[in-house]
Formats: sequence, C-alpha cells, structure tokens
Amino acid sequence: MDPEMDTQLKIGFIGAGNMAFGIAKGILSGNALPVNVSVSAPSSRNLGRFQELGIAVTHSNIEVVCGSDVVFVAVKPHLIPLVLNEISQHVTDRHTIVSVAAGVTLATLEELLPENSVVIRLMPNLPCMVQEGALLFARGTHAKPDDGALLRSLLHRCGLVEEGPETWIDIHTGLSGSGVAFVYLFAEALAEGAVKMGMPSALAQSIASQTVLGAGRLLRDSGKHPAQLRSDVCTPGGTTIYGLHTLEQGGMRATTMSAVESATERARELGRKSAAGSRK
Repeated sequence: MDPEMDTQLKIGFIGAGNMAFGIAKGILSGNALPVNVSVSAPSSRNLGRFQELGIAVTHSNIEVVCGSDVVFVAVKPHLIPLVLNEISQHVTDRHTIVSVAAGVTLATLEELLPENSVVIRLMPNLPCMVQEGALLFARGTHAKPDDGALLRSLLHRCGLVEEGPETWIDIHTGLSGSGVAFVYLFAEALAEGAVKMGMPSALAQSIASQTVLGAGRLLRDSGKHPAQLRSDVCTPGGTTIYGLHTLEQGGMRATTMSAVESATERARELGRKSAAGSRK
C-alpha cells in the first residue's frame, strides 16, 4: 500500500471509547494526519483526549461519515442497529465501514447498510492503547484484497494485524480480547505470591508487570515455541521446575484452555443474539 495514500485518507470514528482512542493513536503514529481524522460521540466526556491529539470532534455521526473515506464504528454492540440506521443513507461506494463491535457479524452489518457496501469486521484488544495490540480482521462480501491492504497499512502501528475468515474472530476474542484479562489475573497472582513471601506489594507488582512484558517480548521476538523457552529456563532440580510442577498440579494449562473456550463460546452466543436482533 502506498504510504502517501494514508496521508490523504479521511478517517472517522463513531464512538470515543478506549478502542477508538487506541486505534486513533496508532493511526496517527503512522502516516495519517490529525487534520484528516474526526470523531463523534453523544457526550463530550471522552472527546477531550482526541482533541489533545489534534483530532476534530463532533456530536454528529453523519458529519463524521460525510467527511470520511474510512469509518470505524466503535460503539457498544447493542447500539450498532441504531447507529447504522442513522448513517446508512450517507454511506456511498467511496466508504469503507470498519466495525469494532464484538459479536456483530458481517451479515448483520451488511444487512443494515446499503447494498454493496464495503464492510470489514475488526477485533482489536486493549493493548492497542500502547501500540502493542493484536488485531484480526475479516472482509465482508464486497471488500476486496485492496481494502484489506489499506486497513493493514492504516493499522500497522497499532501492533500485530492479521486477516482471517470471520469464524476466527470469535476465537480471537476469546484468545486475545479476553486473554489480556487472563494475563492480568496471572500477573496479579504472581505479585501476590511474592507479597506472601515477604516482598512489598508495590515492588512485587512492578516486577510482575516487567516479567510479563519481558516474557512476551522474548516469545514474540525469538520466534521460538513457548515450550522451548520454558525449557530454556528450567535447570534440572532447580527452582523453576518445582514451581511449574505446582502449576501443573493446579491444572493451570487445562484451566487456561477452558477459559479461552468459554470466552469464545460466549462471543459466538453474542453473535447469534445480534443476528437475531437485527432481523426483528
């Protein structure tokens, strides 16, 4: 994708929550210019931080759509029918509509928008806020490979950006959207273990967060399988293998797999509900 194109693209956000803000920050750290970005939300509560980035703010969703080529719809899933009904008559063939609403299917989005609309479903996660996100997108019926390439180009500074079939989106939600919270729970437990053994809480939290960060970066950048890295840390009869044995006794591996499964199933269930709701 030509980076020059990103500088001329007009980008709009409907919704001003954390996901919209994280994506906006990532886009602006790439080639997009603040003057070409706008955001709308019903209240001014979250708009101040966008203004600090030099982004134009408004309460009008229609204003954002009319002034944009790419529109990120980043509202709560139950608001999607309301918002798309409001903007649909202003959506033209120049628009790419990118939905960030969890559980809302491409079929539902396409049903609520004009025929032949270019729609992409995107699932980011919270670390987009610090440009370390994991983002997966699926193209709708009328979105071409070029539309996917354009989105990749826009989002490349947000973190890892991958494309896949829509069936993977719910799995990605369970793995990466919810998985972030699983990692926080683990980090909290690591720190509490250290507190139990006599380390001050603030220091334990600081070391736990750095441990999770360092382990994650090494895993990503080394290209090694997690089992290989885990094995590298284990010395025969050493501290790590004793700790790992305790985690295995607690069923950590099976419990984590089940947690991803539960979160994925819930995402699928929400998708079925959203599809049923849009047909009413």
